[in-house]
Amino acid sequence: MKLISLKLGNFRQFYGKTPEIFLANSEGNTTIIHGNNGAGKTTILNAFTWVLYEKFTAAFASPHQLVNKRAITEADFNKSVECVVEILFEHENKSYQVKRQCYAYRDKNHHIQYSQTKLFMMVAGDDGLWCHPLQQPTDIINRILPESLHQYFFFDGERIDHFFRYNQKNSLAEDTKELLGVKVLDRAIEHLKKAKRTLQDELNTIGDTKTKQLLREQKQIEKKSENLQKRQQETIQEIAQLGELKQAINQRLLELSGAEELQQLKQKLLHQEKTIRENIINSNNSIKESLSRRGFTIFLSEARTEFAKIITKLRSQGELPTGIKQQFVDNLLKQQRCICGTELTPGTNYHQLVQSWREKAGIPAVEEAAIRLDTQVKEIGNQVNQFWQEVDTQQVNINQWRSELAQVENELDETKEKLRNYPDEDIQRLQKRLDESEAKIRELTLEQGANQQELTRLQQEIETKKKQFAKHKIKEEKQALAQKRIELTQEAIKRVTEVRARLERQFRYSLEKRVQEIFASISFTPYQPRISTEYELKLIENTSGIAIPVAASTGENQILSLSFIGGIIDRVREWSQKNTLMGPDSSTFPIIMDSPFGSLDEIYRRQVAKAIPQLANQLVVLVTKTQWRGEVATEMTDYIGRQYILVYHSPKPDCEVDSIEINQVNYPLVKPSADSFEYTEIIEVTAKSPST
Repeated sequence: MKLISLKLGNFRQFYGKTPEIFLANSEGNTTIIHGNNGAGKTTILNAFTWVLYEKFTAAFASPHQLVNKRAITEADFNKSVECVVEILFEHENKSYQVKRQCYAYRDKNHHIQYSQTKLFMMVAGDDGLWCHPLQQPTDIINRILPESLHQYFFFDGERIDHFFRYNQKNSLAEDTKELLGVKVLDRAIEHLKKAKRTLQDELNTIGDTKTKQLLREQKQIEKKSENLQKRQQETIQEIAQLGELKQAINQRLLELSGAEELQQLKQKLLHQEKTIRENIINSNNSIKESLSRRGFTIFLSEARTEFAKIITKLRSQGELPTGIKQQFVDNLLKQQRCICGTELTPGTNYHQLVQSWREKAGIPAVEEAAIRLDTQVKEIGNQVNQFWQEVDTQQVNINQWRSELAQVENELDETKEKLRNYPDEDIQRLQKRLDESEAKIRELTLEQGANQQELTRLQQEIETKKKQFAKHKIKEEKQALAQKRIELTQEAIKRVTEVRARLERQFRYSLEKRVQEIFASISFTPYQPRISTEYELKLIENTSGIAIPVAASTGENQILSLSFIGGIIDRVREWSQKNTLMGPDSSTFPIIMDSPFGSLDEIYRRQVAKAIPQLANQLVVLVTKTQWRGEVATEMTDYIGRQYILVYHSPKPDCEVDSIEINQVNYPLVKPSADSFEYTEIIEVTAKSPST
C-alpha cells in the first residue's frame, strides 16, 4: 500500500477544499507536516483513519463534530454542508481513490444535524480507466490493510506506549496473527473441524452399534473440551477487564487527597512483591536448568570410585602405562634382531622370550582412551561441585527473597487495612472494590488452572477413543470409507495446527530479534525486549547473568512500542515476500505518526529521528516547531521528500504570531484571521518565499 495524496473538505479546522497533499515515496520517503498545537496535526492523522475505517485516535476530541464550524455558520438554515476526506493510493499495480463524506446543517433551533457517512471507491488498472469495484470498498480496504491493524500504522506518538498497557496485550497476539496471515490457518482448522463433524454424523447414520457408541462418546468429550476452551477464553478476558479496573481504581486512589502517601506506599510494595516473585521464579528456573545439565553427575560417585580403583590397579601392575609399546616389540621380531644384537630366529628360545613381551606391552589406543576417560571422570567430579555450588547459591537467594516477600506481604496487608479503615468513605469504598477485584482475579485464576487440568484429561480421553475407534473392525465398505475420511480430516487438522504453531513460533522469534536490534540502536540502556507467547512485551536486564524484568520509563515505553511497530513492519514485509500464499501482499507499508518526540530527551530524540525513516517504505511525520528543531531536523533532512506547513488563522485580535524557518525561508505558523473564525491553511514548503 503506497499512499499518493490526501485532500480535505470542511473537515474540522480545514475550511473549504484544501490543496492536494502529495506524500513522498521512493528515495525521499518522508513527508514532514509542521504545525503548532491545535493547528490540525491530529486532524490530519484522523483524516486517514476516518476515510479508511471510520475510526479515530484517543487524542481526537469530539469526534462527532467533524464539519467545519465556519462552513456551517455561513450556510443557510437547513442547507447541507459537505464534509469529505479523499485519498489516493496504489496497491498491487492498481490505483484506488477512496472518499468518505457526511453532511451537516443547522436547523431553525441552531442545532447541528449530521447525516450518516458514506464511503465511495474507484479503481484503475493498467489501462488507466477508473471504474467502481465489484467488491464492497470496506472488504477491499480490509484485505489490503485490516482494520484491526490500523493502529500500528496510524498512531499518536505521544500515546504510543498505550499499545502495551494491560488491556491491550490480549489483542496484540490476534492482530499480529492477522498481519502474518495465520488467521487463514485458523479458519482452515475451523472448516476442517466442521467437515469432521459432518463425516462423523454420516458415519453415525450408517455405522454399526459399536461404531455409533464410540462416535457418541468421542463427540461428547470433544463438546466438553470445546466448552472448556471457550470458558478459558472468557476467563482470560474477565481477568484482563478486572486488571484494567484495578489499574483505574489505583489511579483514582492516587488522585484522592489524603490517601496519596498510603496509595504510593501500596504501589511501591506491590511492585516489590512482583519483582521478588519473579526473582524466585528465575532462581527456581536456574535450579531446574542446573538439574537438567549437571544433575546426573551426583549419581556417578560409585562409578567414579570404581573407575579410580581400576586405573590405580593397572598402574600398580605396570600395565598402564607400560614401559614398552607393542609396535616396538613387533619391529624387533620383524627385523629378527634384539637391541642387544642377538638374532631372533623364529622357533628359537630367544624369539619366544621377546614375543612373550608383546603380550605385556601396552596398546596406544587403550592407553589414550584410559587417559582421556580419567580426565573426563575428574571433570565429572568438578561438575558435581559446581552443581552443588549453583544450587546452594540459588537456594540461598530463594530463602532470602522468600523472607523479603513475607515482610513485604505483611506491610502490604497493613497498608490495605489502613485504606479499608480510612476515615474518608470514598477511599474505603474504592479499597473495597479493589479487594473484590483481587478476590475475583484469584478465583478466576484458580478456575483457569482447574480447567486446564480438565482439558488435559479430556484430550487424553479423546486420544484413547480415537485409538479404540481405529482398532474397531468395520466390515461394510461405506463405513470403512467414512472412517478413512474422518482419519484423514483429523490428520489434516493436526498437520495444519502444527504448521500454525511453527509459523507463530518462528515469526515471534524473528520479530523479537528485530525488536531487540531496533531498541538497541535507539536506547542507551543495557536492557533487552522480550516477547512472550501472548505477545506481551517486556524489558529484561541480564547484566548479572539472571534475566530480571525492569520497569520501563515513559521514554523507554515509547521507544519499546516504536521498536515493536518497526519490527512488525520489517518482519511481516520480509515474511510476506517469502510466503505470499499465507496472506495479503504486505510488502510495502506506510506509517503516519503524530508527535513522535513528545516526552523524549535529546539523546532519544536524535536516535528516534535517525531510526524512523528506515522503519517503513513511506513515512509521514506531524511535528511542532519545538519537536522538529535541532537534532530531529538534522537527522531527518536527508530523508525528506515533501514538507507542508499548517498555518493556523486565529480569530483573537491580540494573537501571538509564530513562524518557522525551513531552508532559510520563513513560513508562518500562526497569523491573525481575516474574519471571526479559526481555520487552518495548508501550504507546501518550496525554495521560494511563500505568499502571505
